[in-house]
Amino acid sequence: MESSQGSSMNNLVVKSNRLNTAIQNLSLVEIRLIQLAVIDSRETQTGLTADNPLRISAKRYAECFDVDVDTAYDVLLSAEATLFERRFSFINERDNQVKTRWVSQVEYIKGEGSIEIILTPAVVKEITRIDGLQTFFTKYLLGQTATLNSVYSVRLYELLIQWRKAKKTPLFDLETFRGQLGLGVDDYKRMSDFKRRVLDAAVAEINEKTDLKISYEQEKRKSTIIGFKFKIITKSKPKQPHERTVSRDAYTADMFTVDGLTDKQLWRISRHKEFISTYSGLAKGDAGKSWSAYSDFIIGEIKKDASKFSKKRPIREYLDGKEEDYDFSR
Repeated sequence: MESSQGSSMNNLVVKSNRLNTAIQNLSLVEIRLIQLAVIDSRETQTGLTADNPLRISAKRYAECFDVDVDTAYDVLLSAEATLFERRFSFINERDNQVKTRWVSQVEYIKGEGSIEIILTPAVVKEITRIDGLQTFFTKYLLGQTATLNSVYSVRLYELLIQWRKAKKTPLFDLETFRGQLGLGVDDYKRMSDFKRRVLDAAVAEINEKTDLKISYEQEKRKSTIIGFKFKIITKSKPKQPHERTVSRDAYTADMFTVDGLTDKQLWRISRHKEFISTYSGLAKGDAGKSWSAYSDFIIGEIKKDASKFSKKRPIREYLDGKEEDYDFSR
C-alpha cells in the first residue's frame, strides 16, 4: 500500500525511543526507506501488522528526498538486495538484549518501480506503541532529515531529538554510540578519524540544515575518551524544508547543485570508470557496501567539498565520456 501524502514534507516520523536508540547498520538509502515505512504505516490507517506489506514507489522516494526518479529506481533495486540482511539489537522491557531484523520480507515490483516491505514483529510493536504514553516516543518531521546527505547525520539527529526539551543529553558511551550510528568495529577506529569523518561532519550538517543547533563535549577517563555529551538548542526560526515544484527538470540547477551540477549529473559522474578508480577508496563502512550507497556517499562528499575530486581532471569533464566509460550496471 502506498501513502496518499505525496511529496508533503510535513510527514511525521514516530518511533519508540527504544527502537530509535537501537544498535543498527542501515545505509542512508535503507534508513530513508524505514522512515517512509514508519510514516506510511501510520498514515494509511489500515492497521500495521507483521504480515501487512507496505509499498514505497520510486516516485514517492524521489519526491521526499529530492532525487530524480531514475536514481530512485536504482536505490530501490539496490535496497531489495540488502535491506533483508540488516539486523539490529535493542534492550527490551525485561532488560534483555533482543536481536532481530528490520524486515521479514522484501519484494521489488517489476515494471512498477516500487518496493514492498514487511516489517518484523519487533519493529511493528515499537511503532504501534505510539498509542500509549507519548513521552516514550521520538517525533520529528521527515523534512528535517530529508536533505541530510550522511547516514551518520540522520542517526545523530534521531538520537538527539528525544532530548530537545531537556536541552542536553546524558553521557553517550562511546562503543554504544558508535553502534547506534551504524559503525562497525573496524570503522574509523582512530578517534581523530571518527571525529573528523563522522561526528564533526554530522554536527556541522545538522546545524546547517535542520531545526537543531548542537554541540558536544567529550568525557575522558584518564587520557581515554569514553563518551560524549551533547547540548541541544532549537533554532528560533526553524529552517523550512526545501520547496519543490510540481515538475522538476533533473538538469535544472537549484539550491542543492554544486557548480551548476544537478544530483543526476553528480550520480553520472560517480559512475565514470576513471572516477571510480580514483575515488572509490573514499567510501568506507556502509558507503562501501553497495554501489547505490557508494553513489549517495560520493554525491554528499562532492557537495561538501568539490575541490578534492579534481585531482586528475576538472569534475565536469567526467560528464563528457562515451557510454562505455561509465558503469551503470551495478
